[in-house]
Amino acid sequence: MRLTDNVTNKKGTHMAAQREWMETDYYKILGVSSTATDKEITGAYRKLAKKYHPDANPGSEERFKEISAAYDVLGDSNKRKEYDAVRKMGPINSGVGGQGGFNFKIDDITDLFGGIFRNAGGGAGKRRYSHSSGTTQKGNDLEAEIHLSFLDAIKGLTTSVNVTSNVRCSVCMGSGAKPGTSPVTCQRCNGTGVLNDNQGLFSLSSPCPDCGGRGVRVIERCPNCNGSGTEKKNRQIKLRIPPGVAEGQKIRVPSRGESNSLGTNPGDLYVTVHVDNHPVFSRKEDNIVVIAPITFPEAVFGATIKVPTPEGSVTLKIPPGTTSNKTFRVKGKGVKRANRSGDLLVNVEIVIPQKLNDKQKKALENFASATTSSPRKSWEEDRS
Repeated sequence: MRLTDNVTNKKGTHMAAQREWMETDYYKILGVSSTATDKEITGAYRKLAKKYHPDANPGSEERFKEISAAYDVLGDSNKRKEYDAVRKMGPINSGVGGQGGFNFKIDDITDLFGGIFRNAGGGAGKRRYSHSSGTTQKGNDLEAEIHLSFLDAIKGLTTSVNVTSNVRCSVCMGSGAKPGTSPVTCQRCNGTGVLNDNQGLFSLSSPCPDCGGRGVRVIERCPNCNGSGTEKKNRQIKLRIPPGVAEGQKIRVPSRGESNSLGTNPGDLYVTVHVDNHPVFSRKEDNIVVIAPITFPEAVFGATIKVPTPEGSVTLKIPPGTTSNKTFRVKGKGVKRANRSGDLLVNVEIVIPQKLNDKQKKALENFASATTSSPRKSWEEDRS
């Protein structure tokens, strides 16, 4: 097993999330109506997450991410309200006007709809960015890679992967303030983290430049993190590799990504698996493939041979007259998962000797002289 420290930030903005909300029907993804209760949404999510979890359903990583993204929004009452409000606005298009509603061209406007719905309806719709209440924005997701031997990938194991990322500052515990001091409420935005621009029907908002959208200001900065609330740290993340993980598969480790600017609410870690080749075994979906060499006499007369498996060996009966490239299936000796097992596929290969001793030559000469039919007889019949 080899570990590779290849960690990449996956950045995204709240505006990008709002754009995605316009285009994606999260209710449809979870299979519930827009009037579903919180309990119905949670129940639908758990049922789908169990069905499409990559451990139980290899190749369903994208579907699982889609389901998780839908629940991340609909499972949070505040996000769900904002999502419903954004969806009611209709699609965002280039230009102004249009039939049936408003169309906007959005280029550099930061968090347009976030500002609208934070300020619509008074205090209940506000999202505060103060340190005391935390922030709803997750930290960046991280990506890493891990190299496994063929047998480790088949059997599964618990290991660790190295990542270097932002974590909560160990000195100020994420506040950004010098020990013994505390952040103060930003006077310019009054602790909301945003500045509002009243445009009549709409109230647009942008992050407060004085506090960077945090709602608080640090007067005396932490000497360790310089007021950011985070510090770079090399971490060993424990990772459970499920049995049967395949080349290129991604494993999600929740809340092991980067912390946000306050050192809290970390993102997730996605680990891409690479599987080394094996000198004996190969893989076809959940089946283990092995090539079994046999002699010419074994192919003619039949034989009983031992065939290796990832867990030991099995006995296989070769019937008389077996031809080269014939495949035998041994049930249940492939990749083992919680709810099913693959098979062992044994491909027979007849070995032709390159050198013969005198006794072997004599025996084959006798066999050749005793052979009266030609395997190419059909060719001769076709020409007649």
